[in-house]
Amino acid sequence: MRPFAYQRVGDTASAMQALAAAGSASNALTEAPVQPLAGGTTLIDLMKLDVMRPTAVVDINPLAASWSDIGTDDPLRLGALARMSDVAARPDIQRNYPVIADALKLAASPQLRNMASLGGNVLQRTRCSYFRDVSYGNCNKRTPGSGCAALEGFNRTHAVLGTSDQCIATYPGDFAQALIALDATIEITGRSGVRNLPFAELHKPPGSTPQIETTLSAGELISGFSIPGRWPRSVYLKVRDRQSYEFALASAAIALDLQDGVIRDARIALGGVATVPWRAREAEAMLKGQKLDDALAGRASEAAFADARASKHNAFKIALGKRVVSRALHQAATMEI
Repeated sequence: MRPFAYQRVGDTASAMQALAAAGSASNALTEAPVQPLAGGTTLIDLMKLDVMRPTAVVDINPLAASWSDIGTDDPLRLGALARMSDVAARPDIQRNYPVIADALKLAASPQLRNMASLGGNVLQRTRCSYFRDVSYGNCNKRTPGSGCAALEGFNRTHAVLGTSDQCIATYPGDFAQALIALDATIEITGRSGVRNLPFAELHKPPGSTPQIETTLSAGELISGFSIPGRWPRSVYLKVRDRQSYEFALASAAIALDLQDGVIRDARIALGGVATVPWRAREAEAMLKGQKLDDALAGRASEAAFADARASKHNAFKIALGKRVVSRALHQAATMEI
């Protein structure tokens, strides 16, 4: 790890001032010379790997006094510095938003969940080995214009949705799928004040600029999340190579509103298969006004992956993803609430 300066801030104004130097960076997540530190479960990891090289780290954990609130009125309010394990353990979250509780419980190890903040979690970087290993020179996400080693390399865990000829790295998170499925809004705090943004607009697909991963400006921080309505009939299903501490090969966040067996509203988000948190809106539209059966679940699953594009080693993800969606739909429909 390279040398860096450490600063701990006690309030929002001090944090914004300390992060001001980050404003010179074109890519807030990678190039900013000053990086915020919350749980550190991604930042410190990437600093050790020499992928991220900040000259200064700003500890924002003292802001938890005002940024870790959990308000369960409608809309649900989650502070960005709330810890994953604390939110997942809340009985009211488990009852009214089981998709959120499940997504948090199935992420990482208990030790990491005790440390990781909600805001940091949704900004975690890809697990693509070509991005995380600096001995590979051709990674457009790390070094723009250098090429993508994964395109011709071993790409079993890479994305089949939202890819481009510049990058096929998979977004690794779980919590983000629950947020995008439930139409969450994020609160963003910066030097110019506070703004709100639909969570669906936070992450950017790679396109021709895979190094720009979000719409955050350098120096801005996520300070909270807001989720409208209650979704007691919701599930997060995650399929992985092993049952403990592993990233998804395919996952689905499903939320249904049923009345007399008829689907009034449906939400489907996909994980482990896309370059960004992925909302399957065509599949959702197919379900509305219908009664779920095997045939309908199959058609919705096909629609969710209609635009999938496989690489050499990850074609299995398309078939697997369809089965995950179908199974998750049945699980949500048959929940006892």
